[in-house]
Amino acid sequence: MLHWIVHLVSSFSYLGVGLLMALEIVLLFIPSEVIMPLAGFAASRGRMTLWGAIVVGTAGSALGSLPVYALARIVGEDRLMALIQKHGKWLFLRERDLDRATRKFERHGKLAVFISQLLPGIRGLIAIPAGFDRMSVWLYELLNVAGSVVWCAALAAGGYVLGANYKKIEQYGSPIGWGLLGLVVIAAIVWWMRRRRRAHRGQQAQHG
Repeated sequence: MLHWIVHLVSSFSYLGVGLLMALEIVLLFIPSEVIMPLAGFAASRGRMTLWGAIVVGTAGSALGSLPVYALARIVGEDRLMALIQKHGKWLFLRERDLDRATRKFERHGKLAVFISQLLPGIRGLIAIPAGFDRMSVWLYELLNVAGSVVWCAALAAGGYVLGANYKKIEQYGSPIGWGLLGLVVIAAIVWWMRRRRRAHRGQQAQHG
Protein backbone atom coordinates (compact mmCIF):
# COMPACT_ATOMS: atom_id res chain seq x y z
CA MET A 1 0.00 0.00 0.00
CA LEU A 2 2.73 2.47 0.98
CA HIS A 3 4.66 1.73 -2.21
CA TRP A 4 1.47 2.48 -4.16
CA ILE A 5 1.01 5.82 -2.38
CA VAL A 6 4.62 6.84 -3.01
CA HIS A 7 4.32 5.80 -6.67
CA LEU A 8 1.15 7.83 -7.25
CA VAL A 9 2.54 10.95 -5.57
CA SER A 10 5.88 10.79 -7.39
CA SER A 11 4.52 9.73 -10.79
CA PHE A 12 1.26 11.69 -11.06
CA SER A 13 2.11 14.73 -8.94
CA TYR A 14 -1.00 16.85 -8.28
CA LEU A 15 -3.38 14.29 -9.80
CA GLY A 16 -1.97 11.55 -7.61
CA VAL A 17 -2.32 13.63 -4.43
CA GLY A 18 -5.89 14.65 -5.26
CA LEU A 19 -6.90 11.09 -6.14
CA LEU A 20 -5.38 9.61 -2.99
CA MET A 21 -7.04 12.20 -0.75
CA ALA A 22 -10.39 11.49 -2.39
CA LEU A 23 -9.95 7.75 -1.94
CA GLU A 24 -8.90 8.26 1.69
CA ILE A 25 -12.45 9.32 2.53
CA VAL A 26 -13.93 6.04 1.25
CA LEU A 27 -11.03 3.61 1.77
CA LEU A 28 -10.22 4.24 5.41
CA PHE A 29 -6.96 2.27 5.30
CA ILE A 30 -5.35 4.96 3.08
CA PRO A 31 -3.95 7.49 5.60
CA SER A 32 -3.74 11.18 4.78
CA GLU A 33 -1.02 11.29 7.45
CA VAL A 34 1.26 9.76 4.82
CA ILE A 35 -0.17 11.26 1.63
CA MET A 36 0.17 14.95 2.49
CA PRO A 37 3.65 14.82 4.11
CA LEU A 38 4.90 12.99 1.02
CA ALA A 39 3.28 15.67 -1.15
CA GLY A 40 5.04 18.34 0.90
CA PHE A 41 8.33 16.46 0.62
CA ALA A 42 7.85 16.24 -3.18
CA ALA A 43 7.11 19.99 -3.26
CA SER A 44 10.41 20.72 -1.49
CA ARG A 45 12.18 18.76 -4.24
CA GLY A 46 10.58 20.94 -6.93
CA ARG A 47 8.12 18.35 -8.24
CA MET A 48 5.14 20.56 -7.36
CA THR A 49 4.46 23.69 -5.33
CA LEU A 50 3.51 23.54 -1.67
CA TRP A 51 0.38 25.60 -2.23
CA GLY A 52 -0.57 23.45 -5.19
CA ALA A 53 -0.23 20.32 -3.08
CA ILE A 54 -2.42 21.83 -0.35
CA VAL A 55 -5.08 22.93 -2.85
CA VAL A 56 -5.37 19.57 -4.64
CA GLY A 57 -5.26 17.69 -1.33
CA THR A 58 -8.09 19.82 0.03
CA ALA A 59 -10.08 19.51 -3.21
CA GLY A 60 -9.65 15.73 -3.27
CA SER A 61 -10.76 15.45 0.34
CA ALA A 62 -13.80 17.68 -0.17
CA LEU A 63 -14.91 16.04 -3.42
CA GLY A 64 -14.26 12.53 -2.15
CA SER A 65 -16.64 13.01 0.76
CA LEU A 66 -19.56 14.07 -1.43
CA PRO A 67 -20.56 10.54 -2.56
CA VAL A 68 -20.52 9.39 1.09
CA TYR A 69 -22.65 12.37 2.15
CA ALA A 70 -25.07 11.82 -0.78
CA LEU A 71 -25.39 8.10 -0.06
CA ALA A 72 -26.24 8.76 3.60
CA ARG A 73 -28.75 11.44 2.65
CA ILE A 74 -30.47 9.41 -0.07
CA VAL A 75 -30.44 5.92 1.46
CA GLY A 76 -31.30 6.98 4.99
CA GLU A 77 -30.05 5.88 8.39
CA ASP A 78 -31.79 2.52 8.78
CA ARG A 79 -30.86 1.08 5.39
CA LEU A 80 -27.30 2.43 5.40
CA MET A 81 -26.59 1.18 8.91
CA ALA A 82 -27.79 -2.28 7.85
CA LEU A 83 -25.38 -2.16 4.88
CA ILE A 84 -22.50 -1.06 7.12
CA GLN A 85 -23.17 -3.87 9.58
CA LYS A 86 -23.10 -6.38 6.72
CA HIS A 87 -20.35 -5.05 4.46
CA GLY A 88 -18.46 -2.38 6.43
CA LYS A 89 -15.60 -4.77 7.27
CA TRP A 90 -14.41 -4.66 3.65
CA LEU A 91 -13.68 -0.94 4.06
CA PHE A 92 -12.31 -1.38 7.60
CA LEU A 93 -15.39 0.51 8.74
CA ARG A 94 -16.46 -0.34 12.26
CA GLU A 95 -19.72 0.66 13.90
CA ARG A 96 -17.92 2.17 16.87
CA ASP A 97 -15.97 4.48 14.54
CA LEU A 98 -19.23 5.63 13.03
CA ASP A 99 -20.68 6.01 16.55
CA ARG A 100 -17.77 8.36 17.37
CA ALA A 101 -18.57 10.48 14.33
CA THR A 102 -22.27 10.48 15.17
CA ARG A 103 -21.63 11.55 18.77
CA LYS A 104 -19.32 14.28 17.51
CA PHE A 105 -22.08 15.55 15.21
CA GLU A 106 -24.69 15.40 17.99
CA ARG A 107 -22.38 17.24 20.39
CA HIS A 108 -21.14 20.00 18.09
CA GLY A 109 -23.85 20.14 15.44
CA LYS A 110 -22.84 21.26 11.98
CA LEU A 111 -19.52 22.61 13.31
CA ALA A 112 -18.52 18.96 13.77
CA VAL A 113 -17.88 18.78 10.02
CA PHE A 114 -15.05 21.30 10.42
CA ILE A 115 -13.70 19.81 13.65
CA SER A 116 -13.69 16.26 12.31
CA GLN A 117 -11.43 17.13 9.39
CA LEU A 118 -8.67 17.53 11.98
CA LEU A 119 -9.32 14.13 13.58
CA PRO A 120 -7.82 11.03 11.95
CA GLY A 121 -10.25 8.14 11.80
CA ILE A 122 -13.47 10.13 11.52
CA ARG A 123 -12.57 12.67 8.80
CA GLY A 124 -14.57 10.85 6.15
CA LEU A 125 -17.13 9.33 8.49
CA ILE A 126 -18.60 12.68 9.55
CA ALA A 127 -20.22 12.82 6.11
CA ILE A 128 -22.58 10.03 7.18
CA PRO A 129 -24.33 11.73 10.14
CA ALA A 130 -24.30 14.99 8.14
CA GLY A 131 -26.14 13.17 5.35
CA PHE A 132 -28.57 11.59 7.80
CA ASP A 133 -29.29 15.08 9.16
CA ARG A 134 -29.92 16.32 5.59
CA MET A 135 -27.49 19.15 6.23
CA SER A 136 -27.23 21.74 3.45
CA VAL A 137 -24.72 20.43 0.94
CA TRP A 138 -23.26 23.93 0.48
CA LEU A 139 -22.70 24.42 4.21
CA TYR A 140 -21.33 20.90 4.49
CA GLU A 141 -18.77 21.51 1.75
CA LEU A 142 -17.83 24.94 3.11
CA LEU A 143 -17.04 23.51 6.56
CA ASN A 144 -15.38 20.48 5.00
CA VAL A 145 -13.06 22.62 2.88
CA ALA A 146 -12.24 24.90 5.83
CA GLY A 147 -11.20 21.97 8.00
CA SER A 148 -9.46 20.07 5.21
CA VAL A 149 -7.28 23.00 4.20
CA VAL A 150 -5.98 23.30 7.78
CA TRP A 151 -5.29 19.56 7.96
CA CYS A 152 -3.65 19.35 4.54
CA ALA A 153 -1.57 22.48 5.10
CA ALA A 154 -0.21 21.25 8.44
CA LEU A 155 0.77 17.83 7.09
CA ALA A 156 2.19 19.15 3.80
CA ALA A 157 4.16 21.86 5.58
CA GLY A 158 5.74 19.21 7.82
CA GLY A 159 6.84 17.21 4.78
CA TYR A 160 8.06 20.37 3.06
CA VAL A 161 10.19 21.48 6.02
CA LEU A 162 11.75 18.02 6.18
CA GLY A 163 12.58 18.09 2.49
CA ALA A 164 13.82 21.69 2.48
CA ASN A 165 16.31 20.91 5.24
CA TYR A 166 17.47 17.59 3.89
CA LYS A 167 20.43 19.03 1.95
CA LYS A 168 21.59 20.96 5.00
CA ILE A 169 21.37 17.83 7.13
CA GLU A 170 23.09 15.79 4.43
CA GLN A 171 26.10 18.13 4.49
CA TYR A 172 26.90 16.89 7.97
CA GLY A 173 26.68 13.27 6.86
CA SER A 174 23.63 12.64 9.01
CA PRO A 175 20.81 10.27 8.01
CA ILE A 176 18.34 12.22 10.15
CA GLY A 177 16.35 13.47 7.15
CA TRP A 178 15.58 10.04 5.82
CA GLY A 179 15.09 8.85 9.38
CA LEU A 180 12.32 11.37 9.95
CA LEU A 181 10.66 10.44 6.70
CA GLY A 182 10.98 6.81 7.72
CA LEU A 183 9.23 7.58 11.00
CA VAL A 184 6.27 9.01 9.08
CA VAL A 185 6.05 5.81 7.06
CA ILE A 186 6.48 3.58 10.12
CA ALA A 187 3.74 5.49 11.96
CA ALA A 188 1.43 4.90 9.02
CA ILE A 189 2.23 1.17 8.99
CA VAL A 190 1.54 0.88 12.74
CA TRP A 191 -1.73 2.80 12.33
CA TRP A 192 -2.81 0.54 9.47
CA MET A 193 -1.88 -2.70 11.28
CA ARG A 194 -3.70 -1.66 14.43
CA ARG A 195 -6.77 -0.86 12.39
CA ARG A 196 -6.63 -4.28 10.71
CA ARG A 197 -6.26 -6.03 14.07
CA ARG A 198 -9.23 -4.13 15.51
CA ALA A 199 -11.32 -5.01 12.45
CA HIS A 200 -10.29 -8.67 12.80
CA ARG A 201 -11.20 -8.73 16.51
CA GLY A 202 -14.54 -7.16 15.64
CA GLN A 203 -15.25 -9.91 13.12
CA GLN A 204 -14.31 -12.61 15.64
CA ALA A 205 -16.61 -11.05 18.23
CA GLN A 206 -19.49 -11.05 15.76
CA HIS A 207 -18.93 -14.72 14.89
CA GLY A 208 -18.37 -15.65 18.53
